[in-house]
Amino acid sequence: MILALVFGAILTLVLISNFASLVRGLIGGTASRQGGHRMEEVMVEDHHSAHRIAIIDVEGLIASQALDRSGRSMVDSIEDQLKLAGEDKTVKAVILKVDSPGGEVMASDDISRALIEFQDKNHKPVVAAMGGMAASGGYYVSAPCQWIVANELTITGSIGVIMQSFNYRGLLDKVGLYPMVFKSGKFKDMLSGTKRMEEIDPQEQKMIQDMIDETYKKFKSVVAQGRKRAHDRNESAGRALVEGWEQLADGRVLTGTQAYDNGFVDEKGTFETAVARAKQLAKIADADLIRYLEPFNLSSLLSLFGKSETTTLKIDIGVDLPKLQVGRLYFLSTTVLH
Repeated sequence: MILALVFGAILTLVLISNFASLVRGLIGGTASRQGGHRMEEVMVEDHHSAHRIAIIDVEGLIASQALDRSGRSMVDSIEDQLKLAGEDKTVKAVILKVDSPGGEVMASDDISRALIEFQDKNHKPVVAAMGGMAASGGYYVSAPCQWIVANELTITGSIGVIMQSFNYRGLLDKVGLYPMVFKSGKFKDMLSGTKRMEEIDPQEQKMIQDMIDETYKKFKSVVAQGRKRAHDRNESAGRALVEGWEQLADGRVLTGTQAYDNGFVDEKGTFETAVARAKQLAKIADADLIRYLEPFNLSSLLSLFGKSETTTLKIDIGVDLPKLQVGRLYFLSTTVLH
């Protein structure tokens, strides 16, 4: 009885929310549709201004996996938000709020390219506001921004690429299990965890390392080109990379102060600093702050009740570890791997 009442109350609230979203959409309010997908425009700070600044979050592990049953990923969501900000003439700038240790190479690169295209097409500044961590892939997506603000205690840098695998052949030998592998080519079982160490072909190691080095070269080019583009757009007002900066691009993490001293970021400060800088770059005196969010709807609620999962025991140790996939390249800070 109690469960039925609770469900009824939730259902009523959801229906009211959906109806309100529909009405706002019909009268030209805050409901927006991007690529057939509805997003809600939410006011964060209302200063009764004719200008607005859109806040886009890059939070947690940067990944290409679907966020929900619709198949949309973090990359899809950020691209949609950028398109909405580009089409809205009242939006004069974007703040990319980054709090991420990095993540997948492809997802980071997709977001980076989307930011470059947004700025080139719409001529609206994007200011990266770094939170507690904006390392590796978190810095990769910040590098194309016209201006980068970091707190002096922000953990950033960690420029590099990592791929990991596990070799468990020794364990198999101890328990008496022997793998049988049939393959079409010499390198078809690269990164296999069942090989003895002496069975790993040096050519295989070189091929993997060459792939890492190629991706690492791309990372450094994104940093160099992004900082140069920002320096040119800011008419030398921002920070330029110091000579020999590549020596710091060896995977080490940097504090916000160290990043500032070496030209990886333009300014030390808080989120409010980033807002002030965005207004200055957009040449406006004031602005409302908005976000684009995906509204909770009835289908989302029903999907929760429609799940069929095997019951598992989960132990919360207070640490949210990234789920890395064997053989996949990552721009990821090693501070979250140990």
